[in-house]
Amino acid sequence: MRISGLGIVILSVLIFYCVELSVHARPVVLVLSNDDLNSGGEDNGVGESSDFDEFGESEPKSEEELDPGSWRPIFEPDDSTVQAASPQYYSGLKKILSAASEGNYRLMEEAVDEIEAASSAGDPHAQSIMGFVYGIGMMREKSKSKSFLHHNFAVAGGNMQSKMALAFTYLRQDMHDKAVQLYAELAETAVNSFLISKDSPVVEPTRIHSGTEENKGALRKSRGEEDEDFQILEYQAHKGNANAMYKIGLFYYFGLRGLRRDHTKALHWFSKAVEKGEPRSMELLGEIYARGAGVERNYTKALEWLTLAAKEGLYSAFNGIGYLYVKGYGVDKKNFTKAREYFEKAVDNEDPSGHYNLGVLYLKGIGVKRDVRQATKYFFVAANAGQPKAFYQLAKMFHTGIGLKKNLEMATSFYKLVAERGPWSSLSRWALEAYLKGDVGKALILYSRMAEMGYEIAQSNAAWILDKYGERSMCMGVSGFCTDKERHERAHSLWWRASEQGNEHAALLIGDAYYYGRGTERDFVRAAEAYMHAKSQSNAQAMFNLGYMHEHGQGLPLDLHLAKRYYDQALQSDATARLPVTLALASLWLRRNYADTVLVRVVDSLPEVYPKVENWIENVVFEEGNATILTLVVCLITILYLRDRQRRQVVVADQVAADVAQPLDADVAQQLAAFPQ
Repeated sequence: MRISGLGIVILSVLIFYCVELSVHARPVVLVLSNDDLNSGGEDNGVGESSDFDEFGESEPKSEEELDPGSWRPIFEPDDSTVQAASPQYYSGLKKILSAASEGNYRLMEEAVDEIEAASSAGDPHAQSIMGFVYGIGMMREKSKSKSFLHHNFAVAGGNMQSKMALAFTYLRQDMHDKAVQLYAELAETAVNSFLISKDSPVVEPTRIHSGTEENKGALRKSRGEEDEDFQILEYQAHKGNANAMYKIGLFYYFGLRGLRRDHTKALHWFSKAVEKGEPRSMELLGEIYARGAGVERNYTKALEWLTLAAKEGLYSAFNGIGYLYVKGYGVDKKNFTKAREYFEKAVDNEDPSGHYNLGVLYLKGIGVKRDVRQATKYFFVAANAGQPKAFYQLAKMFHTGIGLKKNLEMATSFYKLVAERGPWSSLSRWALEAYLKGDVGKALILYSRMAEMGYEIAQSNAAWILDKYGERSMCMGVSGFCTDKERHERAHSLWWRASEQGNEHAALLIGDAYYYGRGTERDFVRAAEAYMHAKSQSNAQAMFNLGYMHEHGQGLPLDLHLAKRYYDQALQSDATARLPVTLALASLWLRRNYADTVLVRVVDSLPEVYPKVENWIENVVFEEGNATILTLVVCLITILYLRDRQRRQVVVADQVAADVAQPLDADVAQQLAAFPQ
């Protein structure tokens, strides 16, 4: 926002900048039309796959199989974890994280050297880290080509995080033919990591900031067992509250509210809850036994618990029962007719997973006549309810052109949405844990890694940490700690990527970066373009900025009419903008009525003419930023004075006109007549 020029606009900006911004992605709403449907074409295997089962893997793969080179052994070490395959890689990675935590750039140099040695020896996971190192310019000169090369080698060796980074690189370049293939493979892996009958709630990574300030509300809810609300809930559970028992079990089962996944604790609390007759816990116990999560797999018990839950009116349990009949687990034999009936019961009660499962039956022709159009409609309903597997099926349809018209851009977007829910997304939880513990350096490294992989929230979080914490962010540059220039450039790059993915606050900050020359050359034209991008997302603050730039002719044509239009749009978009818009319109009035006068020039130059006074007021008299109120007061007093003077001039003119119109006194008329003509 502007801090130079007319004082009225200055305060408007300060007030409006404090308005809480909505930076969360808007919900995806899919609308299916007849034009989208494609009834022609051959199947080409859209419903057949030898290595993928739409109803889930019978034997879930381990995370090491799904995400080779995972960082989990460092953050959640387990006796069963095997690191012997890449000892030098894990040693170097540990040192990188320790160096970031301690702010020890010499240890970081040592760590990068160790990783580079492992990379040169052909370790694909070390090559992935070197791609990251070259990508951000950490202890090595930043090089897009070297980063790209190392990620390619890593992908060839099976590293999934590099595959995410490479796919995002192609996506940014609109190379959808290459991006779609990588994201398709990643999405398939992600779906294979989902639960077999009931998907976990869609848990988005936590945005640690709201606008320019820390998002204290969201962070408070992510403190796990240290959260006061969780402790109250736990107390209620110990006192016998069945609902509290269920919620705690749910948090541990899915790893919600900052808790680590713990299937043993989840099983304990669900078992306690079902003793009280809690039906939702019955369903999840059925899933636990079907998956063998923390217990020995037992399909018979799974069917028993799911049946009990269904009898209690929990219609989503029908999906689990239908799944067992499709696979023939815990029942006499496979029975597709019964499976369809159970899925239809779930659909009748508007359960999203029921729509998905019924869609799969129609897609593959299981127990019903194959009908791709009908399957597509079921998938759309499920996707609009947030069912990730439904997005995967729609992505495949857009990719192949079976059921839907071929559209690689849409396919890429849907595959990406699913891929971001893969096991590598655990980096987000570890980053948040580090941040909550005050380990900003480690959080920055983790968010930066995810940012490279294309996670918009991670890009936003990393950029915010760099801007908010400055030198305390422990940012590592080419030769030690980041210089101010390196830090600004890195933040600018991250905000830009986030803005490309729809983060309107990021677009505003990009505009500010170009306007002020922060981390880049000052460029009013590009600033206006960034504000236009934010404005296209109905961002009121961007509209306000564009009005200001039109008012002053900065990067946009000087046009007071357009300026007023943008100010009005800002108010229409956000009612809280009334005060700044009112003040801005007062500024326009001053310019229209006293254009090219000394008064306007004096008001415009106030912040420059009195910087020392303003600085003294900021530091001594008022809190930061309030000094600009003095400029506002001067402007308002001036405007009030001018309006009053204008009003008095009109009154005097009217009085003179009235006097002239009155009839003359007879004596005065005779005297005037005596004057020679």
